[in-house]
Amino acid sequence: MVIFFIILVVLASIIGFIMMGLDKYYAKQNHWRISERTLWLVALIGGAPGSWFGMITFRHKTQHTLFQYGMPVLTIVWMTILIVV
Repeated sequence: MVIFFIILVVLASIIGFIMMGLDKYYAKQNHWRISERTLWLVALIGGAPGSWFGMITFRHKTQHTLFQYGMPVLTIVWMTILIVV
């Protein structure tokens, strides 16, 4: 069970990180964007640590209050789940 959650968080975090980078790139290119709903969905299923790291790395969504406070809180929730399980 623990291994499942670790794999879930690692894979979803990689996807979340990549999605933040892609969305930032697309924003600069005036291209189609990844919806905020999709970014949040990936974070909710375990990708919050990677999404948060992507926000910081790519300086993306850092001015959005929901992302600014929500990603760190969601990351703490997922890290707590990993510790408890």
